[in-house]
Amino acid sequence: MTFLLGLTGSIGMGKSTTARFFVELGVPVWDADAAVHRLYAGPAVGTLAPHFPEAVRTGTVDRAVLKSRIATDPAALPLLESLIHPLVAADRAAFAAATTSDIAVFDIPLLFENGTEARMHATLLVTAPSALQRARVLARPGMTEQQFQTLLARQMPDARKRSLATHVVETLSLDATRAYVVALVSHIRSRDA
Repeated sequence: MTFLLGLTGSIGMGKSTTARFFVELGVPVWDADAAVHRLYAGPAVGTLAPHFPEAVRTGTVDRAVLKSRIATDPAALPLLESLIHPLVAADRAAFAAATTSDIAVFDIPLLFENGTEARMHATLLVTAPSALQRARVLARPGMTEQQFQTLLARQMPDARKRSLATHVVETLSLDATRAYVVALVSHIRSRDA
């Protein structure tokens, strides 16, 4: 049986880097954001087109148009989520069913917010001090303070996530984070031995 590990963390906490460390160890990682990109490239078009026709262009969903609609229409985000989340869940389930690895990681930014942690054997929260998080996010091209605050408002506070997570790693350095991932993979594998 494959051990399912939910990986989460708010924006700028180092989740993508941590996911890459699992991949380096040969652990398959399913990425929710990448799944959405794949779905927008075709499979979700038919589902979204009746509700967001302006966002469908040449057989794909234009994320910039969706983002603009969400910014101006308060009902757009809940509608979009109600349409896309079942498709994402099906993609995640297909990945889990197809994996033959002893461990699979599920990189899900809104793991706790959406209740998906219930489908995992354990969770790993990637975190960092708020000042470091802010500096990382604002260093991204095109990111503004307002965009950062909007993203934060949609996510569960880090302290609450810490209280819910099975495992927590602070991403203060690459070497320490990598060492934590190596130790966690070893711990999971030793439990199943």
